This record gives sequence, structure tokens and C-alpha cells, in this order.
Amino acid sequence: MDFSFTPDQQTIRDAVLALCSTFTDDYWLERDADGEFPVAFHQAMAKAGWLGIAMPENCGGAGLGITEAAIMMQAVSESGGGMTAASSIHGPVFSMEPITQFGTQEQQLRMIPPIISGEERMCFAVTEPNVGLDTTKLKTRAERVDGGYRVNGEKIWITNAHVADKMMLLARTTPLDQVKRKTDGLSLFYTAIDRSKIEHRLIPKMGRAAVGSNILFINDFFIPEEDRIGAEGDGFKIILKGLNPERILLGAEAVGLGRVAIKRASQYAQERIVFDRPIGMNQGIQHPLAKCWAQLEAANLMVMKGATMFDKGEDCGVEANAGKYLAAESGFEACHTAMLSMGGMGYAKEYHVERYLREVLIPRTAPVSPHMILNFLAEKVLGLPKSY
Repeated sequence: MDFSFTPDQQTIRDAVLALCSTFTDDYWLERDADGEFPVAFHQAMAKAGWLGIAMPENCGGAGLGITEAAIMMQAVSESGGGMTAASSIHGPVFSMEPITQFGTQEQQLRMIPPIISGEERMCFAVTEPNVGLDTTKLKTRAERVDGGYRVNGEKIWITNAHVADKMMLLARTTPLDQVKRKTDGLSLFYTAIDRSKIEHRLIPKMGRAAVGSNILFINDFFIPEEDRIGAEGDGFKIILKGLNPERILLGAEAVGLGRVAIKRASQYAQERIVFDRPIGMNQGIQHPLAKCWAQLEAANLMVMKGATMFDKGEDCGVEANAGKYLAAESGFEACHTAMLSMGGMGYAKEYHVERYLREVLIPRTAPVSPHMILNFLAEKVLGLPKSY
């Protein structure tokens, strides 16, 4: 049992932090204010080869694991870029997993290289209005036509759909009332976005303004058959393979965000003088920050355990979900505590901690709520009856 990074993993962390340091706090403050996608950051990470860290070598990737991807994404978030930086690039890391595992060689060579080179951007369209996490009830319909499928429906909370060139789409190819199991009849596609058939509307939201969330309205959108990933009707089974990496990466990013918040608050506590002494001398400041540090590091161990198990091919659903839960909760408390420790300045945009607090609510809420994770753990670990 070894809790330390290998030399190669430490090199990844150091190199990513070095690259991210060229994107200053002011850069991320500007993106938060203007809502523009961080193109320069995305392109810099692509040029350095980081978008392909977990992609196959024959497609131009590094062929490394989700553990290394988690180390990378944690460093990105911890650099001060937070969820804005992380969400601008983490899609290729886990959203392309279905293609690496279930796509044909032709699909892999056609679909993956343009994404990891930064030539194209992608989005992952699963969630729908009035469906939530009950994925088997998806209403977007992909009907068979000559040469492919005709798609109609709506999607919601689709990250980066407004700037994406390609879309991973889950749609029902067989009506729910015609399948033996409700998980059957869903199919997965990866295809070019036709803006004449897909309308997007940005959702105004609390944080991460530079990485937009969208409602999509899909009308008679044609997808060629060669863009279907895996067998028709196997889409639900396929996307399940990508859920654990997604949770692991979100957990790693939440830990990184909590770390940078605690670092900023600690620096401020050493510099801020009240009653002729730095406020960091007060245990009322020290203890909450120290507690947050301990919680973050404990959560990080669970996140990395899940990543290690995934890379070994082991079932890691419990660990991935537990890691995401612990990281998001401890990340939130760290950001909140950091803001409180800094008083009024913690509320000021120029000190960035208020941005961290807004952004840490993303991994706390998505892609699965803490309540649903606890439901899952109660069932799978404690053997309690399924509650949903």
C-alpha cells in the first residue's frame, strides 16, 4: 500500500501546475465576468497534449489511466482555475471513454484525434427536462431511416453545447413500452452538431459563466449509422462505463478547489492584522482551516482509491461515488470556511474565494446529488432496500 505518487505522476502534477500558472487569477476573473469560453487555456492544454492523457496512443493520446487524469484535473482546479478551467477540458477525458471501449477502430481514429488536438470541441447530451437521473425514461427519440436515424427531443444542462462541434448523444431507439427491460432500447451516438436542426439556449446560472450550460431543442436531426457507438439498444450499458471516471474526476477537482481556497485563506490570515496581531494566531481561524485540510486530504485518498481500482479493471462504483461525495462536501466546507475566515474580503471578487464557493457547488450537485450517492451507498454497502 503506497499513498505517494510515482515519479511520472509527480511530473504530471508539476507540469500541469506550471502550465496553469501562466493563466493568472485575473484571467479567470475576466472569464467569470465576461462569460467567454477560455479558448486560450483550452488550446494551451491541447497543444501540450493533456487532453489525450487517458486516450489510446494509436489515436494520439498518452495511453495513461484515470489516476493520471485525476492528478491532472486536480492540479488544474487547484491552480486557481477552479471548475471553469476543469470543465473546459475534462469532457474529452471521460466523455470519450465510450468510444475507446466500444467504438470500432475506424471510429476511434476518426473521432478521438480532433478532440484531443483541440481542433474540435465536444459535449455530452444525456440529461432531459422532467427526467433527471431516471435515465431510462429519456424521451428523445432516434428513429430508423435510410442510412441512419432521425432524432427529435430536448436535452438540458448540456455543458459547452453552444461552442461544441461534436456531440455524444443518448437517445431511445426502441420505445420504452416495447422493451423487456427498461434499460434496453437506448442507443449512443457521437456525431457532428447541425445547428440548423439543433437550437441551443444558454441557462443563466450562479457560477462557471465561461463554461455554458444549455437547453437543446432537437428537430429532425439526422445521424448517420456509422456514428452510432456500439450496438443499437446498448447505449445505457455503454454510458455506465463512463460514470465512475466522471465521478472520480469531479471528486479530484473538488479537492483541488478546496485546497486553493484553504491556501488563500491561510495566506490572508498571516497578513491580516487586527488588534495588533495576525488573525491567523487565533484558534477560531486556525482550527476550522486545519479541519478542512484534514477532510480534504482524507477525501482525496478515497478519490484516488477509486481511480486506482478503475485502472486495474476492478469494480469501483462504491469508491468512485464515495470519493465524489466526500470530496464535494469537504470542498464546499473548505471554500465556505475560507470565505468566512477572510471576512468581508472573502466576499470580494478580487480575492477569488467567492468564485471558488460558487463553483464548488457544481461537484456538490452534479452529475449526481449527494442524496442519491447516499442512497446508492446504503443499498450497495449496507444492504438496505433500494429507495428509488
